[in-house]
Amino acid sequence: MGYKGYELPPLIEGRLIKRYKRFLADVELADGSVVTAHCPNSGSMRGCAEAGAPVWISQSDNPRRKLKYTWEVIRTEASYIGINTMVPNRLVKASIENGLVEELSGYTKVRAEVKTSDHTRLDLMLADEAGGCCYVEIKNCTLVEEGQAMFPDAVTTRGQKHLEELVMLKKQGHRAVIFYLIQRMDAKRFTPAAAIDPVYAEKLAWAADNGVEIITRDVVMDPCSNPGIISLRGPVPVDLETGLLFAGTACEKN
Repeated sequence: MGYKGYELPPLIEGRLIKRYKRFLADVELADGSVVTAHCPNSGSMRGCAEAGAPVWISQSDNPRRKLKYTWEVIRTEASYIGINTMVPNRLVKASIENGLVEELSGYTKVRAEVKTSDHTRLDLMLADEAGGCCYVEIKNCTLVEEGQAMFPDAVTTRGQKHLEELVMLKKQGHRAVIFYLIQRMDAKRFTPAAAIDPVYAEKLAWAADNGVEIITRDVVMDPCSNPGIISLRGPVPVDLETGLLFAGTACEKN
C-alpha cells in the first residue's frame, strides 16, 4: 500500500480548559480528571484554542519528559485542526517522496533542514539527476476566518527572512518554493494575514514577483479513526491582492 499520510499516535479525547504560557494546555478527560499537556505550537493559535472544545492528546512513556501528554488536535464548529507544528514538515516531506505533490515531482533526493546561509536553514532541498535544486520552506497555517486561510497568526520576522532567503536562492538560479500547509479542512482560499503582519504580506507579494512559487495544500483529518491520519488534500487558491490591500491600509494607519 502507498503512503496514506501522517499517522497520529494513539489519542485520548478530552475537553480544553485553557491554553496558557504558550506551551501549556489543561485538558479535562472523560473521567473528570485534569491533565496538563504540552502545546507544540508557539503561535497565537487565534481561533484554535477555545475553552470547552473537544481535543485529542497523545501520551508518551518517556521518563525524561516533563509533561507526558501532547496536544495534537482540536475540533471547532468548522473543522478539525492540527495543533502540532511538527506535522507539516513530516507530512509534506513524505508526500513529496511518495510522489503526492505534483508540483514537486521528478526529484530524486530530498534533504531536510538545509543550511542556505550563515544564519538561515530552510526545511527542504530537492535535487534532480541533472543537479538542479529546489528549496522549499514549509509553513503551518491554522488561522481560517470565513473560509479564508491566513498566515501568519502573529508577526514573524523569521518568516520574513525566509522569504528573503528564497528570493536570493531564486536569483542564484535555483527553484524556490514557499509551501503553506493548512492543517484544517474549511479553507476556501489563502491570503497573507496582512492585518496581522503587513510587512510579511508585502514581502510575500514581492517574493512571488521575483519567481518564488507558492504552493498550498489543506488536509483531510480524522483523529477518531484507528489509527488517526492527517493526509494532504488539494490546492487552495491563493489571493495575494486582498493581502496587499490590507497591507497598504495597515501601513497608512501606521
